[in-house]
Amino acid sequence: MLRSLFCLLASGALFGCATVGPDFEPPGPPQTAKYAMAGDAAPGLTLDPHAAPARWWTAFGSAQIDALVDEAVSQNQTLAAADASLARARANASAVRGAAGVQVDGHARAERERVNTASFGIEGFPSPTISLYSIGASASFDFDLFGGGRRRIESAEAQAAALAARGEAAYLTLSGEVVLRAIDVAALREQIAALEQMIADSRRNVEMTRRAVEDGGTPRAAVVTAQAQLAEDEARLPPLRSKLATSRHALALLAGEAPGDWIAPDIDLASIAVPAAVPLGMPSELVRRRPDILAAEARLQAATADIGVATAALYPQLRLTPDFTLSALKPSDVFNYESGGWVIGPALSLPIFHSGQLRAEKKAAVAARDQALAEYRQTVLVAFVQVADLLQAAAQGQALAEAQAHASQAADENARLANLAYQNGAGSLLSVLDAHRQSQRAKLAFIDAQASLRRALAALFVASAADWRRPA
Repeated sequence: MLRSLFCLLASGALFGCATVGPDFEPPGPPQTAKYAMAGDAAPGLTLDPHAAPARWWTAFGSAQIDALVDEAVSQNQTLAAADASLARARANASAVRGAAGVQVDGHARAERERVNTASFGIEGFPSPTISLYSIGASASFDFDLFGGGRRRIESAEAQAAALAARGEAAYLTLSGEVVLRAIDVAALREQIAALEQMIADSRRNVEMTRRAVEDGGTPRAAVVTAQAQLAEDEARLPPLRSKLATSRHALALLAGEAPGDWIAPDIDLASIAVPAAVPLGMPSELVRRRPDILAAEARLQAATADIGVATAALYPQLRLTPDFTLSALKPSDVFNYESGGWVIGPALSLPIFHSGQLRAEKKAAVAARDQALAEYRQTVLVAFVQVADLLQAAAQGQALAEAQAHASQAADENARLANLAYQNGAGSLLSVLDAHRQSQRAKLAFIDAQASLRRALAALFVASAADWRRPA
């Protein structure tokens, strides 16, 4: 039995050693070939996986947004933390690789010792007190016969790759958040400007209604109606201003600045173009691009390698630990040849009985791999659902923006005709007020539809993992 064991160890050392545990194989491409569910509306969008520029947000044609993203990427503290976490993971992987190689340590000692002669059976002889000086070095090397060390390195490198992918996801998410907040600021500024114009118009309507009542022919109830519309408009203004302040503060946070030390740019919604195409390819391409999916795949590889680590613990380990020491009673004699001593030889350890601990740890590693695989599949499904949702949101947002544009034009024309009819004595003042109210509401709805379309497209760029450039 011992002879067979040593033959096995010798053959492993001579022929490259075995590596136990399963080899990692990346999950195959998804079987699905489309994002839309049966019954979904066909998106009226141009889908081109190569449509995005290197910095995807430049597709919106806003120099202010470009500057905001650049500032956020250079100063955001969440990204700084992600970069530090990645640096730590890479350093840990280097440490694991270093631990698998030869370890050499030096040692030196100076001690005072009283020799107890009686403990050696020498009676009547005084116990001398001596000084002992030593200096030397020891080394250690694990032959890693069954690949536990190699699997440990693989796991550490995969964990670092997972953190790198998570860092990329953080950069991509940050750029998306900046664009979304910039769109919010632009939309709120335009809504506030439109509402302030509505309030000014409503005040003029109140005065016009009062004069009409004084002139006769217009019921006093028209004044109450005009005043109610004015009060309604004025009440809508503070919440919008509060939302604008919150959005500006959010931009400051993304830029890594305190609100009191930073000024948000005044972005116009009209300056944010609607991209002509969305950079979206097949689902099989998406799983190779989205950093959250790549991070889940790297975690799966790390969990698979951990099975090999736990399996190797069930097998013998062979280490070589040479030691060389120079010792003498006087410091001047330490470096004499006669003061030297050394020991060298292999050390074999074989797990015999651990009360089921090692096999339980292997089962736990297998379960962790199965968990990582399920999480990977769930991440892929969530990505597909997210893209499907955003495709519909973008398609419906495009249709809504077009419909609201027509509605706003029609409402403006209706208000113009109502004014003309009233001036020519063919219409009532209440009809004029109602037509103006419809025109104002249609204008606000059009602004909101334009912003919603741009938000959906920005989110779709992020969900499709559009090309972006991370600083070196």
